[in-house]
Amino acid sequence: MEVHPTPGQEAFIRQAIESGRIDRPEDAVEQALSLWEENERRRADILDAVNEARASIAQGKGRLITSEKQIDELVEATRHRGMARLAAEQKTAG
Repeated sequence: MEVHPTPGQEAFIRQAIESGRIDRPEDAVEQALSLWEENERRRADILDAVNEARASIAQGKGRLITSEKQIDELVEATRHRGMARLAAEQKTAG
């Protein structure tokens, strides 16, 4: 496979090589593909979560939030659960 970067991308790659951040142009392509792959995985995870949420709502398990107070309460409950989960993970790791 041949890759043809734009002149701007070529200059960017040359600058990275000159600064010692990468050794060869192929390293830039490998890093770019790794980042793209990571972004695609994240995108797939988000789409899975959205589909799961839609299914949950379709089953009547959703929660209607119509006020700032409800948003604040949800944020606080989520923060509390997250802190408790983090504490439990730190306890088992330490």
